[in-house]
Amino acid sequence: MFQPLSNPAFRWLFAGQLISLLGTGLATVALALLAFELEPERAGWVLGGALAIKMVAYLLVAPIVGGYASRLPRRQWLAGLNLGRALLVAMLPLVEQSWQLFGLIFLLNAMAAGYTPVYQAALPDILTDDADYTRALSLSRLAMEIESLLSPALAAFLLLFTPFALLFELNAVGFVVAASLLLLAKVPAAAPSDRSGGIWQHVSFGIRSYLKTPRLRAALLLNLALSAAGAMIIVNTVVYVRSVLGLEQQWVPALMAASGAGSMLIAFWIPALVERFGDRRLMLGGGLLLSLSLFVGLTEPGYAGLIPLWLLIGVGSSMVLIPTGRVVRNSCSESDRNDYFSANFALTHGMWLLGYLLAGWLGRDSDMPLAFFGLGVLALSATLLAAWLWPARDEEALWHHHPAVDHLHPHVHDEHHQHEHEGWEGPEPHVHPHHHHAHSHRHKFTIDEHHVHWPKQS
Repeated sequence: MFQPLSNPAFRWLFAGQLISLLGTGLATVALALLAFELEPERAGWVLGGALAIKMVAYLLVAPIVGGYASRLPRRQWLAGLNLGRALLVAMLPLVEQSWQLFGLIFLLNAMAAGYTPVYQAALPDILTDDADYTRALSLSRLAMEIESLLSPALAAFLLLFTPFALLFELNAVGFVVAASLLLLAKVPAAAPSDRSGGIWQHVSFGIRSYLKTPRLRAALLLNLALSAAGAMIIVNTVVYVRSVLGLEQQWVPALMAASGAGSMLIAFWIPALVERFGDRRLMLGGGLLLSLSLFVGLTEPGYAGLIPLWLLIGVGSSMVLIPTGRVVRNSCSESDRNDYFSANFALTHGMWLLGYLLAGWLGRDSDMPLAFFGLGVLALSATLLAAWLWPARDEEALWHHHPAVDHLHPHVHDEHHQHEHEGWEGPEPHVHPHHHHAHSHRHKFTIDEHHVHWPKQS
């Protein structure tokens, strides 16, 4: 499980991730308190608006970053974004009106949308061994769940002695430390992109290519199932505990921690489960577990019954989320990883936005059976559609045909570029008009500059 930490570059990156996650967890608690201070009677509306703005920033910014991140030095880019986030978080205690808060939240999450996909795309280049990469994904998931458990407790302790504004400053310090650790890591440069075209071609390439890949469409649907179950926990746990069960608010954190415990428990086993069952069967199993857990909620369990139910949702969440990184990595070329991971970041957060809205709408007036049923139907439908879209025999190497074409784009000489030169073309990758003869061949297939449609297989 901890083998990837023997890699110095990943060790520094992971340490930085842990510190920044812990700081962000503290700031999340402080943000709720700041929203109440700004508008005591509409604190929920302010927090809901901040969440919506966060998702909009993710959806708008991530594809742009994906289209151009390969041209940037990764280490400096990631460190610079952490420093930028440190500055923005440090400004939050100065906020006096809601619109100022919304503006800072947008900028903060725009930087997160520029940071996370590039970080995710760098991991396969740092950890080239398949098993180590899978373990690293499990470690990252484990770090997120540890943060979700520790941050509220640490925040509660600190608030006994300090004002909540200090939590923002601690988050800023965390980002600065994370940036310093990044500068110590040797992060490989991104492979050069061979893509041609204008701004729209670069910005839209990742999402268009992602949605043309059958296994990625299936992975996105399974993340929709994950979002349906996860949104039920995040949005409606407090409603169920307070309104349905009539319990006090101190019973809420322990119940939500059950989901994190389930997620952490299975994270240790994911590498072995992936090796035994493969990505497809493990993720589909996770989708079915999430659907079943939501339907069990129709029995209207008491508090003791909710704990194992929430724990199973946590287990199913990791079964879907952790292998998703492997599926994205295996579905793109090295030069297009930034685009694909950015598309995955944007699209999966779009699924979460849909889940949040549905969980809130279905659970209005404390109608928990309707929420369980509606979200369960959504999760099961998404899982069954994913099983249909994702071929059971999902071969990476596919036969396909290339028609004859003349075009111009940056390229190196590989299986698609075997042509003569006159001496002026310069070192690879280089750009010059060249001709591709019509031919058919078989190799690992990904949507890219030369493969714009998924081949039909007999």
